[in-house]
Amino acid sequence: MHQTWPRSMKRLRQRLALVLTGPPAFAFVPALCLAAFWFGGEGALVVLAGLLPVLYLVGGGIHTRSPFSAELSTGILPRKAFEEMTEETFQKAQENGTHAATLFVAIEDFDQVAERFGQAAADTVSQRVGDRILAALRADDRVGQFGDARFAICTAPVRHLDLELCIQLAGRVQSAVEESVSVDGTGIYISASVGFCQHSRAPGKTAADWLDAAAIALREARQRGPSAIRAFSEQMRRASKATAELREDVVKALEGGQIQPWFQPQISTDTGRITGFEALARWSHPNRGMISPAEFLPVVEQAGQLERLAEVMMYHSFAALKAWDGAGAEVPQVGVNFAGSELNNPKLVDKIQWELDRFELTPARLAVEVLETVVATAPDDMITRNINALGKLGCRIDLDDFGTGHASIASIRRFSVSRIKIDRSFVMKADRDPEQQRMISAILTMAERLGVETLAEGVETVGEHVLLAQLGCDHVQGFGIARPMPFEKTLDWIDRHNAKLADMPHIMKNNSH
Repeated sequence: MHQTWPRSMKRLRQRLALVLTGPPAFAFVPALCLAAFWFGGEGALVVLAGLLPVLYLVGGGIHTRSPFSAELSTGILPRKAFEEMTEETFQKAQENGTHAATLFVAIEDFDQVAERFGQAAADTVSQRVGDRILAALRADDRVGQFGDARFAICTAPVRHLDLELCIQLAGRVQSAVEESVSVDGTGIYISASVGFCQHSRAPGKTAADWLDAAAIALREARQRGPSAIRAFSEQMRRASKATAELREDVVKALEGGQIQPWFQPQISTDTGRITGFEALARWSHPNRGMISPAEFLPVVEQAGQLERLAEVMMYHSFAALKAWDGAGAEVPQVGVNFAGSELNNPKLVDKIQWELDRFELTPARLAVEVLETVVATAPDDMITRNINALGKLGCRIDLDDFGTGHASIASIRRFSVSRIKIDRSFVMKADRDPEQQRMISAILTMAERLGVETLAEGVETVGEHVLLAQLGCDHVQGFGIARPMPFEKTLDWIDRHNAKLADMPHIMKNNSH
């Protein structure tokens, strides 16, 4: 009862303010004029006639909008007003036993729209998306804007709103948003993720908890995207909490040595000798044990620690190279992955040169692994300059996950790529699937014409290994060779592998592909 009373008073004050400052206020003008004439005569009436316009102007005019209407032209509420309205809806549904839902809609890759078409076009897209969301809803549903690329929806309470109806609503909104937006005669296509939470499944007792639940569902949808729709679940909340905890632990993990490279060997299909190792990040958490890269790498990115991760990986990889050299193990190079954010650093080349000098290593000992998707989308900017500068420095440039990012032949030439790494999706069951074999042969033929080396990733069976060697692939890597291992185990593995080389048959390559 003590919580209901302040809410009732708040609503009463809002309604009273609307009456006194809105169109109903005109109803009091005749009564005021009559009272002024009755008590003060014509002089008082003249004074009142002069005061009323002044009061009107000082008061900002007659307000024709409701307390929750931010922009009459669009019907989109600003964040604070939307949150207040959602609080009222939440309480109303609690009191009346009705049902409602909150939804978050996010335009995916909105920054790329601005980069490609300009900020004015991006603003137009954002406005059209808001209009389309409004058009897809009922008149009493509310929409709020949480940034240029994110919108929130709160449905008005109804007697029946089950999961299926919420999914249909989310799908209807998503379909409306994803229609082409015409800007200056150009059709711009976007995709959108949607997360929602039913009032009955809200994890807390406030509207803020309800909105947070929809935001958690949106994050899950964006991870599963593009164009995914997800409903909030308690499992999601627990996973989100665990992710938040990991995010808090990331810096400590990087500085405390919990995140270190594990090394996966790469071998020549011609000689069987080790041609390098790839450094792969692994997190040994003190409480949770080993955390998979699929789980922690997005957390590292969210925490803004990708550059620090690259520094840690590079330092330990160079230290490993020095240790292998000291032990007499022949390891020509180590591959370290660099994401787009690290490659955007204007000081990256100087940083790598300094580390190489620190460990007294030549640039050829480092293979800079760059995702094909990064190369395919990189314009002539800092990423391009850094990759080319590292190539000129003498570092090897490996194009990772080749076949998945639509990099053109021109891109391979433009970035002076040393080697392409054929994605494992082409390698799987290649020894039994003629279509896979044809795809691999086509890639190998292209690489041979361009004078670029090749490495097949994800090799898991002897049959795949033999086929790739016969087709002319230069190097292989995968569980069929060895799983990633901590540095401490690499020296023993190297000794065992080299001991087996004398007993291995020589596989003749077929260079007629």
